[in-house]
Amino acid sequence: MPTVESEIVVTKPVAEVYALAKDIERFPEFMADVEKVEILEDDAPRRVSHWVGAIKEFNRTIEWTEEDYWDDEAYVCTFAQTEGDFSEYRGRWDFSEVPEGTRVYIEVEYAYDIPLIGALITNLLRKKMQQNTDAMLAALKQRAEQG
Repeated sequence: MPTVESEIVVTKPVAEVYALAKDIERFPEFMADVEKVEILEDDAPRRVSHWVGAIKEFNRTIEWTEEDYWDDEAYVCTFAQTEGDFSEYRGRWDFSEVPEGTRVYIEVEYAYDIPLIGALITNLLRKKMQQNTDAMLAALKQRAEQG
């Protein structure tokens, strides 16, 4: 299964960056490819949410429902799609203290099956997933550092 990874350092304390990332309903305010996030269930540490994302290159939206587990002591979130447009979608956020502030690392495994998909589209999708993951962390950094 294809996997993308990204990391960034945010010049803010780990608890602050983690809290911002955990506030997923606000992602559409500062993440261009996220159109909507709605929390369906919130039974800490478990949360279920519905997402709508934009894939501008394909001129379409993609929707999924995911189940997250937020570990407030370890500053880790694991997530997995429970239903939606991906064939498979899961991953992990890790937030750790570094001398400069907080290292945020995300890993996403995904499968998005399109009948008769060719290598060109597969490579475009991988590139888009990597760009989206990188942009998500950059937006989180910008939002955290702006206050």
